[in-house]
Parts: sequence; structure tokens; C-alpha cells
Amino acid sequence: MSNIDVVPFSTTLHVRDHCLCLAAQRAARALARRFDEALRPAGLTSGQFSLLMSLNRPHPPSMGSVAALLAMDRTTLTANLKPLERQGFLVTSVDPADRRSRLLTLTDAGRAVLAAAVPIWQRTHEEVEAPLGDGEADRLRRGLLALA
Repeated sequence: MSNIDVVPFSTTLHVRDHCLCLAAQRAARALARRFDEALRPAGLTSGQFSLLMSLNRPHPPSMGSVAALLAMDRTTLTANLKPLERQGFLVTSVDPADRRSRLLTLTDAGRAVLAAAVPIWQRTHEEVEAPLGDGEADRLRRGLLALA
């Protein structure tokens, strides 16, 4: 006979029905699939759209600030930047104020693809928010920000 404790199926059901992490993961995957499909005509994934949007600033951000905004580690950010850089959507340069730091700048091509993608994002975002009802999207955003 084994000494391994068995987790009852009722616990599995409880976790399925109450786990905020699982609910957030499922929602994030569903939203990512929906936005990936919508943004496909612009040639972007939802993650690439978010990354490019995070670079759309008056002054080029550092890799560290972008990684923090997107809740990514620098290694993951670097891996996600490479295809966008190869497509000519951004350039990486040395920060003149701190030679150890890198700055990320949208190119004209990056700004153009972002401009093409924004109306798609707006339409899709409106479709996603509509079933939530009045004020619920804002409430959800506040709750997610509180958890983050």
C-alpha cells in the first residue's frame, strides 16, 4: 500500500471553480487567441502589438522599463524583440546616459504597422468588452491591476 496522499476529486473541482490564477490563465489564453486572430491581417500577434505599443512613447524606453511594464524578464523580452527587429519595426541602441543600458525605438515601419493595427485592436476590444456590461470592464481592469 502506498503512503502517497490522494487529493480528492472534490478538491480538484474546488480549485477549478475558485482558483484566481487558473481563471486568469484561461481568460488570458482566450483573449490572446481572439486578438491574435484579429491582428493577423496586420501581421502581428497580440503580444507583438503590446510590445510595439509599449515602445510608442515620446522618448525611447529602456529595455528594463519595457520589461517591467510587460511583466517580462529581460531574456524573454529580448527573444520577443528579435523578430520585430528583423522585420524592421524597431531598433536597439546604446543609452548615451548609461552605456550598459539599451534603448528601444520604433522605426517608421514599426509606427506604420502599429497605426494599421490600432483600429483592429479598437474594434476587437469593443467586442470583448460589450458582453461585460456597464462599468464591468473598468471594474475588471481595476481588479487585475490590484493583483498585478
